[in-house]
Amino acid sequence: MSHMLTLIAPPGGLATAQLTQARAALVALGADAGTPAWLSPEEAADLPFAQLAPEQAMAAARQALGDSALDIIATPAEGRRKQLLLADMDSTIVTSETLDELAAFAGLKEKIAAITARAMNGELDFKSALRERVGMLKGLSTSALEATWQATELMPGALDLVGTMRAHGARCVLVSGGFTFFTGKVAALVGFHAHFSNTLELDGETLAGTVADPILDRDAKLATLKRIAGELGLPLAATLTVGDGANDLAMIQAAGLGIAFHAKPSVAAAARAKVDACGLRALLFAQGYTAAEITPYQG
Repeated sequence: MSHMLTLIAPPGGLATAQLTQARAALVALGADAGTPAWLSPEEAADLPFAQLAPEQAMAAARQALGDSALDIIATPAEGRRKQLLLADMDSTIVTSETLDELAAFAGLKEKIAAITARAMNGELDFKSALRERVGMLKGLSTSALEATWQATELMPGALDLVGTMRAHGARCVLVSGGFTFFTGKVAALVGFHAHFSNTLELDGETLAGTVADPILDRDAKLATLKRIAGELGLPLAATLTVGDGANDLAMIQAAGLGIAFHAKPSVAAAARAKVDACGLRALLFAQGYTAAEITPYQG
């Protein structure tokens, strides 16, 4: 079969009957559909198919399964396991927007979060919005950085995703429009080989209210993907990218497998694949990994 349709649910949420429904929906459109195979019992399964476009297969399965809490991703059967991962940090590898949480220590979380939401949905220029938000934090004690980090939580499946891909020889890179203070800590904790982000400038023991140039934005994320793939001698088809905001969209669209993860509406609408119901383990199942192969990063 030329393609795989992967159905993924929160643990215990995927039934054999749903796989049967999805297969019937593909067959009704003229697809040659094979027998589903479990990747993780009642969590993820592959449905091989041919003679149907991936977009049609995903749409048909979604229509057949209605509002079920499932993620549905179609990929070519060949080359599913990617050799380079580029991941956004905020609201992707960690559950929060670290700049918004930092702003809470200045009493500005709601105001800054509103700007963040608009920037991540592509309504504002990223660079200008970043400078504006950081400027509002001028004079904030640097102790707020550590306090923010202590409250930061990993996204479910983050350790699984990076640990498993590392164990199978993939290069894993964190690329963020956030700040090096956080990306360095996240990279070390989760197991990324490298991290790229922005640098907050300091004035002694307080924030200077400025960001060092050049600012890492949408174009820089795409350039980083292409540069590292080139250094590794990999085609973009062998890469996986994941993120939630507008500054992630270019790299999501360029990768062999680009995932809009719990993404802002404009990003989800423009991405070929998305994950809304599940955590980051879904990215492993979309590559054909089984539950038995998942190896959480342990440092």
